Amino acid sequence: MRPFAHLTAALAALAARYRADDPERGDVPGWVMITVMTAALVLAILIPFRTAIVDAVTNALTSVTSGG
Repeated sequence: MRPFAHLTAALAALAARYRADDPERGDVPGWVMITVMTAALVLAILIPFRTAIVDAVTNALTSVTSGG
């Protein structure tokens, strides 16, 4: 019964926070912006240099697995 009480309390706290009039509720959190910008940078680097990156990783793995 105790886990159910914890779940009920957590859901009640979440519902209260959701209903609260938070002036920043509509803003995008900073971590979301950082995640999106990082993904965009990765794509911007990966698209034009895909073959060079694949070749470099393949060469590195080959040198490690072949013993030198």
